[in-house]
Amino acid sequence: MISRRLFRTVLALVVAGVMMSSWGVRAHTTSAAPAHAKTLVIGNIGWDEDVAINSVLQIAFQQRGYNVTLRLADAGLLYGGLAQGSIDVFMDGWLPLTHKAYWARYHTKLIKLNTWYKGPANLGLAVPDYSPAKSIADLNKYASLFGGQITGIEPGAGEMAIVQSKVIPGYNLHLRLLEASTPAMLATLQRDVKAKKEIVVTLWKPHWAFTAYPIRYLTDPKHLMGGTEQVWAIVRKGLATSDPTAYKVLSRVSMTQQQLGTLELAIKAQGPAAGAQSWLKTNKSVVDAWFK
Repeated sequence: MISRRLFRTVLALVVAGVMMSSWGVRAHTTSAAPAHAKTLVIGNIGWDEDVAINSVLQIAFQQRGYNVTLRLADAGLLYGGLAQGSIDVFMDGWLPLTHKAYWARYHTKLIKLNTWYKGPANLGLAVPDYSPAKSIADLNKYASLFGGQITGIEPGAGEMAIVQSKVIPGYNLHLRLLEASTPAMLATLQRDVKAKKEIVVTLWKPHWAFTAYPIRYLTDPKHLMGGTEQVWAIVRKGLATSDPTAYKVLSRVSMTQQQLGTLELAIKAQGPAAGAQSWLKTNKSVVDAWFK
């Protein structure tokens, strides 16, 4: 247990460093709110939809007198932080499948508050449009083209566990799952697509990569990646009592697929702070409705 906790701690620090380099921002940022301001700690898994919604929430709450911290870590640490009360909310809880193990472990100390994202949410293995592989079952046939590997993300991610424990044995794949970080996976995807090289990556929707690059999911005839899920705002028990305002606001957060897509692309182009500010200028009424 000690070595696993140490590994997760080191992983979180490494991911934080990658994210700081990738986005050009600090891993957790506080506002210049006065000392008596209310505080809100938002868990940040580093996935693009989470970075996007967190960036908007941070600005919106800060504008209303809050001191907001974004705490970057992998999924296990975030669920543990919520259960312990050191994190107030995590906006990217993928249930019932991706984060099933974490929910089973901590659910008695957590509250599923709101399915804020109103578009399709699912996992998959993605390849460039030009790839001859059409199905996950085709991967063995073209294994040499993919270098015998699937490029993955953080080892603590639920998607990685699904691919390793279900997809690879279920399809008897002779490819190994490469552990990396989300930014590293995306950088490799961008490089290989530009060079017209074959690559297969773990990916999910919503994600701006499907707009930015000519890529698609491999079909999953055995349905081992799971079906469509919901993206939940998960809060610690006691938030409704300690901060009923934040609790009510978070319960009202809502974004369509189009709204989140434009936000993600703005952040990709400008960075989290500037991209969220830019998006807020043209979507002020959306956010104002959360704070009504």
